[in-house]
Amino acid sequence: MEINIRFDSVEDTARLASIISDYVFKGMVIGLTGDLGSGKTTFTKYLAKRIGVSDNLNSPTFTILKIYDAKIPLYHMDVYRLENIGYDYELDEFIYGDGISVIEWYPYIASMLPEEILEIDLKVINEYSRNVTIKGDGIYEEIIKAISNRYSN
Repeated sequence: MEINIRFDSVEDTARLASIISDYVFKGMVIGLTGDLGSGKTTFTKYLAKRIGVSDNLNSPTFTILKIYDAKIPLYHMDVYRLENIGYDYELDEFIYGDGISVIEWYPYIASMLPEEILEIDLKVINEYSRNVTIKGDGIYEEIIKAISNRYSN
């Protein structure tokens, strides 16, 4: 299942994170792609806040993985620098663990990921606007339907 939405403000990103936060579960994997500055980390900050992360969240670009405590742990990964070497970092214990994995640049470790993930691609239109494509099958279809319903109203 796939939907496309246009965001015209950062509040749209916050709303998307809010909708998804209502459906989080242990083992959830959210894959993010998009241009630099498109809002991948901003989305993750809003999601983290909604699930109870109190720490200041920032991009794990140079550390690869940051772990945040909440009612369900949040594993925030930026795997941009891991293309074709992801297994060397043993990220699978987190991806298949008891938390929520949010993975920026997830295609770089696609072979490590479960078959079903929630994919979010953010494309910059201009300073404030984004074209957002959200895909997912199986367990993620209910989330996509909820997003579609909330954005069509």
